[in-house]
Order: sequence, then structure tokens, then C-alpha cells
Amino acid sequence: MGRAALITTAVVFLAVGVIFSPETFGSKSTTLSTYLKLAHLLGFSIAFGAALWVTFIGGIIMFKNLPRHQFGNLQSKMFPAYFSMVGVCISVAVASFGYLHPWKTSSTSEKYQLGFLLSALAFNLTNLFVFTPMTIEMMKQRHKVERENKIGDEVGWSKNVEVAKKNPKLAAMNKKFGMIHGLSSLANILSFGSLAIHSWYLAGKLDL
Repeated sequence: MGRAALITTAVVFLAVGVIFSPETFGSKSTTLSTYLKLAHLLGFSIAFGAALWVTFIGGIIMFKNLPRHQFGNLQSKMFPAYFSMVGVCISVAVASFGYLHPWKTSSTSEKYQLGFLLSALAFNLTNLFVFTPMTIEMMKQRHKVERENKIGDEVGWSKNVEVAKKNPKLAAMNKKFGMIHGLSSLANILSFGSLAIHSWYLAGKLDL
């Protein structure tokens, strides 16, 4: 099944669910707030799920099973798309939450939640526009030096550390790459953590 067919199928199932939900079926009208709540829930859940998968599952599996340079090249294509998608989803969540909870009439907890969502968006955009481009460029430079030293095709643990002991240029690159990648990882974790805090708030609103 192609990408367009998958998207169409998902949209159709969503539309059917909306039409036949208790809030819609038999009702003369569905309020704007219902659609905004749906937008918020979808935006948040997609962002949270994607962050959970990429950060704690998908990336680790790829690292353990792909040659290191292949893994790095794949990440360089995946992460811009990942941060772009998550950024859009968090933006939707922020906009809908802000509309449903105007600042002047919001409770303290609602203001905190908007702050957490904005923090998640800020950390994500910092990764998208600052750290990710720097990490990718540094990775490409380091891959070039590693290929010259005939390393990078190994799976999992790298031979880089041993080679860097005898290669000052590679050692300097490792230090710079480690710093940039560390900041990128920290921003990603902080964004995910902010979303996780919001999930606790949403859980408190459920009436099951």
C-alpha cells in the first residue's frame, strides 16, 4: 500500500469515528471546541508517540543493526523530517490549547501546561534549525576522515576511539561532534519531557 493510500485510509477512519461518535451522532451541531480538542489530542499524541519511538526504540535498533556510516546517513535524512513533523504537531497542540484556554481566564495549571507545550516546541525548533544542521555537517566531515582510515563499516561499537588516539584531527572532530550531538540529544529529551508532563495533565482530565 502506497503512502497516499495509507494517509487516505487513516483520514477515512478518522472521519467515520468523528461522524459516529456519541458527541456527533444524533446531535444537531458539533461545537468548535470539540474540533479543537480533537486537533490538540491528535497533535500531542503524534508528537509524543514519534518522540518516544525515535528516541528510545527506533534509533537504538538501527544503531545495533546497521553499519555505523549507513546508520549516520540514515539519521541525517530522518531527523530533519522527524523534527519538522513533531514541530508541526506541537504547534497544532499549542494553538488549540491556547485558543481553548485564553491566558487571561486560564487557571495557574493551564498556564503552566501552555508553558510546557511552548517549551517542547522551542526545544524541538532549536534542534530542527540549529543543532541538527550542525550535527549533520560535522558527521559528514568525520565520516570523510574515518573512510580515509578505513573505519566506519562496523556495526555497533565504533573503532573510532582506538584510531583517534593516533589521529589528532579525528580526536578533535570527535570532541566537537560529541558536544553538538550531546546538546541535540539534551534538547530532544527536554522536549519529550515537556510533552510527558502534559500527558499527566491530560490523564487527569479523562473521565473513563
